[in-house]
Amino acid sequence: MKITVIGYWGGYPAAGSATSSYLVEKGNYTLLVDCGSGTLSRLQQFKKVTDLDAVILSHYHHDHIADLGVLQYAWLVQNSVEQTKKTLPIYGHSEDVAFSKLSHQYTDGIAYHPEETLQLGPFSISFLKTTHPVPCYGMRICDGTDTFVYTADTSYSREWIPFAKGADLLVTDTNFYKGMDGSGPGHMTSEEAATIASQANVDTLWLSHLPHFGQHTRLKQEAEDFFHGTIQLATEGLTWGEGTQ
Repeated sequence: MKITVIGYWGGYPAAGSATSSYLVEKGNYTLLVDCGSGTLSRLQQFKKVTDLDAVILSHYHHDHIADLGVLQYAWLVQNSVEQTKKTLPIYGHSEDVAFSKLSHQYTDGIAYHPEETLQLGPFSISFLKTTHPVPCYGMRICDGTDTFVYTADTSYSREWIPFAKGADLLVTDTNFYKGMDGSGPGHMTSEEAATIASQANVDTLWLSHLPHFGQHTRLKQEAEDFFHGTIQLATEGLTWGEGTQ
């Protein structure tokens, strides 16, 4: 399994970057997890738009889905240019009316059932409902060898510890600094993210969904007080797994 950060900002993208979006690859299969603002521009540094085999969404806040319409139009254009009729499946939960917008001329909206394991290509995906103002689901993605856990947007909950247990890579919502309270908007602090990583005994922690204030290096320094494994700040192009240099 190979994981690549496409977008890592919370809320809105800073200049030349994107909000939440990650590539998950295994063999010839490519899954896009979330599709935030700026994703399509940044994605093409790594993959052709039509290289995607599927998209899966945690929830429908704009910083996780803003480029869906752009993606749908890209598939329409490329099918016209290449004289094909390829369809891209887009998976999302059906607890929001926004689900109805996932289907388009060349995209097929498919509801996942959070209580069931979803099989997409080589990946088995299980879900955990997060603590967020709207229905949102974190994911545990396994390929039989490696495990990647993505919290999506959430405030702290002890449920993350068993859910992330033994993960090779944990990517956490880290929108606030130590000592702050992110429970209102539904986000975590550096300390809370690192506490989950430590108690779940994960190998590597990526701090993502980063804030537009303060010094991000401070997030990493704060997390190091609670988790002694590998910690990295999410940046565009950061990779883990197969082919990582």
